[in-house]
Amino acid sequence: MRPEDITIIRSTRRRKTIQTKFCEGHLWVYLPHGMTTEEEGRWVTRMVKRHERIQQRHSRTRSDRWLSVRAHGLNDKYFQGSLSFSIRFVTNQQSRFGSCTHADHTIRISDHVKDFPLWVRDYIIVHELAHLLYPNHSKKFWQVVYCYPYAERARGYLLAVSDLTSQKKNNDAD
Repeated sequence: MRPEDITIIRSTRRRKTIQTKFCEGHLWVYLPHGMTTEEEGRWVTRMVKRHERIQQRHSRTRSDRWLSVRAHGLNDKYFQGSLSFSIRFVTNQQSRFGSCTHADHTIRISDHVKDFPLWVRDYIIVHELAHLLYPNHSKKFWQVVYCYPYAERARGYLLAVSDLTSQKKNNDAD
């Protein structure tokens, strides 16, 4: 969000609460009057990030539709359409690319993978679909996953991404 799309309103009546309102592409941030400039900066940044997360969730519906169509196509191709499941993107997976709950046949894919190449996203979907058959990483599980022709290549890609992410976290911590 651009700075010119944000208006900060300080109120003498406000003691502790901070509020945002969004209308027609503009964000209003309501703050207590006695806040320091430093506190204001932190809160505005926090509220903008919060607003962006909310916007992401609202726009997720179209992405989830694409994901569902893609996953059902891969189910047809690699599992003969035998699997029943629900699948969606989630914003709360920071250290995983996907997860599967075998008991209720739900698959969650991290929204971080939206920018990955299609063949990598397909691998992640196939991997999670295979968990519907084998809720572990057994030999049979990997036999199913490796039916996807780019499985090994995609695993290498994901390992490299994981390495870069952990290096960035280590550098940020220093």
